[in-house]
Amino acid sequence: MNASPLPERAPIKVLLADDQALVRAGFKVLLDVEDEITVVGEAVNGSEAVELARATRPDVVLMDIRMPGLDGIKATEQIAGIRGLEHVRVLILTTYDTDAYVFGALQAGASGFLLKDAGPAELLHAIRVIAAGDALLAPRITRRLIGQFAAVRSANRVAEERLAVLTPREREVLMLVGQGLNNAEIAAELHLSPATARTHVSHAMVKLGARDRAQLVVIAYRTGLVSAQP
Repeated sequence: MNASPLPERAPIKVLLADDQALVRAGFKVLLDVEDEITVVGEAVNGSEAVELARATRPDVVLMDIRMPGLDGIKATEQIAGIRGLEHVRVLILTTYDTDAYVFGALQAGASGFLLKDAGPAELLHAIRVIAAGDALLAPRITRRLIGQFAAVRSANRVAEERLAVLTPREREVLMLVGQGLNNAEIAAELHLSPATARTHVSHAMVKLGARDRAQLVVIAYRTGLVSAQP
């Protein structure tokens, strides 16, 4: 008896939002050759990105921060707040050395960030990670965010009671998420199975009302659970 063929997985729908035509064209050429990825639209500013996200319902938006009119952070915040677009994940494009707005983008609802000069393999990996519901938070940039946020953290710190809903283990896991560790690394650090680590992360997200893993990082910073290292 022949086994039934596996159902085909729907392609990952990607919306490109960047005011530079050459940047969009480069991304589109790269993505168009991937069978499991399809580009559903191109936006030249934040307002257009919001409207196209509403119309095309992409899985991932590649969002530049610096765009005319409505910038990428405001556009991300609007997309995150639209009913029916809860599944849309925003991947922020940053120049790393000059953009000081990455933390604000995460607060607005972005699921991660990617360097604009990233290679093709990095870009494709980032899209797949974000589409799968995970966050793309490279440790080296996460550490930079901690340093950037340290100066204003005391003014923005939320009450300790917010973390009281977590078990001691979930609190440990949240701290490691804030440091940029993935589930496998958390499991190794705490001597857990990867599945158990993933479960703790999921429980922390539910208890803290986090949209995704990136929002856990924001909470870890804002509560002071993660501290900047000198």
